[in-house]
Amino acid sequence: MSRQSGQPDASDLLDVAALLTDEERAIQATVRRLLAEHAEPHVGEWFERAEFPRALVPRFAELGLLGMHLDGYGCAGTNAVSYGLACLELEAVDSALRSFVSVQGSLAMYSLWRFGSQRQKEQWLPAMAAGTAIGCFGLTEPDHGSDPAAMATTARRTEAGWVLDGTKMWITNGGIADLAIVWARTDEGVRGFCVPRDTPGFSTRDMHHKLSLRASVTSELILSGAEVPEDAILPEARGLRAPLACLNEARFGIVWGALGAARTCLLTAVDYARERTQFGRPVAAFQLTQEKLVEMALELNKGLLLALHLGRRKDAGQLRPDQVSFGKLNNVRAALQIARTARTILGANGISLEYPMLRHANNLESVLTYEGTSEIHTLVLGEAITGLPAFR
Repeated sequence: MSRQSGQPDASDLLDVAALLTDEERAIQATVRRLLAEHAEPHVGEWFERAEFPRALVPRFAELGLLGMHLDGYGCAGTNAVSYGLACLELEAVDSALRSFVSVQGSLAMYSLWRFGSQRQKEQWLPAMAAGTAIGCFGLTEPDHGSDPAAMATTARRTEAGWVLDGTKMWITNGGIADLAIVWARTDEGVRGFCVPRDTPGFSTRDMHHKLSLRASVTSELILSGAEVPEDAILPEARGLRAPLACLNEARFGIVWGALGAARTCLLTAVDYARERTQFGRPVAAFQLTQEKLVEMALELNKGLLLALHLGRRKDAGQLRPDQVSFGKLNNVRAALQIARTARTILGANGISLEYPMLRHANNLESVLTYEGTSEIHTLVLGEAITGLPAFR
């Protein structure tokens, strides 16, 4: 069944789209059209085969999605809300697509754009915006995820530059990256380094047997006496605040992206419930089903208002890190519940890759954890409310 004339869109009951500018709506529609043609028909196969669609990267670049919220160096320079809307549309297809764009633009490119030297920016950013160079962001380690201050990776000065030793784990894009932004402990504190793929002593190993984010490249970065020149260091990145600032950029995209997955699950459930007949009537006509649909729609629409509010604050230069934590914690948690509830409306059909629910739910289990677990964001907000840190 299709929606009747005048019937509200369950994914925008509050007409949040009316609060967007014409340019923002146009960017969202353009991204949506590209994905409808080149991604949606194939995403189930990519997930099943654990295959990242490299062929989409040039198309993303042509639309200006890579580093789209950055200025200069071939980047589109859009506002934060437009970037958020693009993330929403990408994750509406699959979290792997948003993850690629997020790591490329908000982690690897942003690290260079904000903390890099002029030479580093000119060398890498135009190629990364064009999709001819792919980046990754090496912070998480096998034994240090939520506590990056305890990282074991080290960088030691030599006469020729620096030698890096350590291992990074769960690194999106790692196996296909031309450049890794690696964070390491030095005598001067935590510093960031540009590590090209051909660096002696640097290698990657892809991680397999994943039940989540299967269409994403997830890798281990291995630094065994990896030698980089003196000018490989990011000159403006000093201390742990630098990588955490990058993570906040990526978390902002997640605030929007998770809602894309939720939207797909909700709308699929609405259509299925209206078409599926049991006991002589559409499943959507039963009170318990309508309650599920209403609860999902409430959370999605509230999440959209929250994301837009945070986007406007970011564009005004007023967004605080604890507000990003608020958005990430709320919207990912809500999206995961929507995916799980939508799956129940489809019954056994909900576990098939013919439908997107369980694929999105599996992906969101990872999104709930990466870029800060729910526990970490809860403690960030707890400190904001009480003034008392509870991390240790």
